[in-house]
Formats: sequence, structure tokens, C-alpha cells
Amino acid sequence: MKVPSQRTLRRALAALTFSAAIALTGCSGDQAGTSGASDGGGQPAASEGGQAPAASDGGGQQAPQAPQADVSDVPEVVAEINGEKITKEEFVPVYESQLQQAAMQQQSTGQEVDQTEMKSQVANQLVDNRLLLQGATDAGIEPTRADVDATLEEIAGQNGLGSADEVVTTLEQQGMSEEDVRKDAASQFKLTTFIEQEADIKEPSDKELKTQYDQMVEQQSQAGGQQAQVPPFEEVKDQLAQQSVTQQQNEAATTIAAELRESGDVTVHL
Repeated sequence: MKVPSQRTLRRALAALTFSAAIALTGCSGDQAGTSGASDGGGQPAASEGGQAPAASDGGGQQAPQAPQADVSDVPEVVAEINGEKITKEEFVPVYESQLQQAAMQQQSTGQEVDQTEMKSQVANQLVDNRLLLQGATDAGIEPTRADVDATLEEIAGQNGLGSADEVVTTLEQQGMSEEDVRKDAASQFKLTTFIEQEADIKEPSDKELKTQYDQMVEQQSQAGGQQAQVPPFEEVKDQLAQQSVTQQQNEAATTIAAELRESGDVTVHL
């Protein structure tokens, strides 16, 4: 069985709430980047320094390598949120990870990565994430050990691992500590619970899921693919339901974070 990399599992942690809330604590560097492991998405992980190996463009030419992360202009305090600080140390590993992902997309689109714009995006993502965590704390949401275990079990199921312990063990082998893994999972539980309390997240009906499935089949057909490549509805039903819930969480999180930012004291120094 293919073992998911640290990058894949860290993304799974974030995916439980909203896609923009990346690398919640920024507590570790991307240790998987030095191991040559896959990121679970068919792309090789970054090498030392956040630079992805060159890939072929299919015509015998090497695609451009990922740009080096330029963090020389990043201040020691990136942002201040209601008295709490996001530091450069916290910002850099998140930014490097996002830059690598953007560089992978660049290889297929040919668009150059705008590092200045990306720094601003990452800073604001981290600010929104901190605002939501503060909101969850103010709401009295404190996960128990059982809550953290349940979050890790969900991540295990999404990544083909057998248990929460396997998630912890896999990430420990790739450089994270159990304390950091559980801290990230606790943060995710707080955010998910807070969003569900503040927003009306609904489970989609079978009719809605079937409509979504039919649209997916139609899009596949228009793209020139074969309908046989789309799995039967019953096989992807649960996945479609999760996608619907995640989309609702994403939209709710964005709205809630914007409201918290407007009523809070936020300064971004980048």
C-alpha cells in the first residue's frame, strides 16, 4: 500500500474545514520534501529548499523548475490579530508549500507564479484561520482527546490508513511530532465545530447528489472522455456528499472570517 506523505496528510487536516485554511499551526517544516516521497497526487515532493524536480512536458523538453521562495522581504511579524501575532517562522513553511503547489500548476498552464501576490494570499489565509480559531475559543469549543482521535480517524479513512495511530506514526516517520499532529487535529475540530455552529450546513439529498453526478458525467463527456471512466453513482455518492458539505463549509468559513475581521483588530504587515 502506498503510504501518504506528510504533505498529503497535512492537506487532509486542512480539508476537514475549509480549503483556504492551510497548515494550521505551521509547526513543522515540510519534512517530506527531503525524502523524495510523493505528495499523494502523482507529483513528486519538493526537494530541499522547496524546489520541485523538473518534469517533462511530454515532448522531451524539461518543464521549468519551481521558483525559489523569496522570503527576504517577509517581516518577523507578518500579521497581528486581536493581539496575537503570526510570525515569519510560522508563515514561511506555509508559503513554501503553497508556492510548490502553484509551480506544479504552472507547469501545465505556463503561467508564471506571482510571489508578491501569493505572499499576500497566504498571509490573509493565515489571518482568516486565526480569526476562526479565536472565534472557536471564544465560543467555548475545546476538543477532548476523543474528539481529536475521531478527527484523526476521519483523516485515516480519507487516506487509506487503518487508524488514527497510523496517521500519527506516518507523520512521525516524516518529521512531525505526535504533539504537533494532535495539535493540528484539535485545531481542525475546533474550526469544524465552530463553522457548524455558526452556519446552516446541510447534508445533500439523494436527488441533489444525483443531479451533481449527472453534471459530472456530462462534463466528462464534453471533455472527450468516455462515460465508462466515471464510476457508478453508488460508488461516488458518499464522496459527492462530502464535497457538497466541504463546499458549504468553505463558503461559510469565508463569510464568518470576513465578519470577524471587520469587527476585530487586524493588521497585516506584508
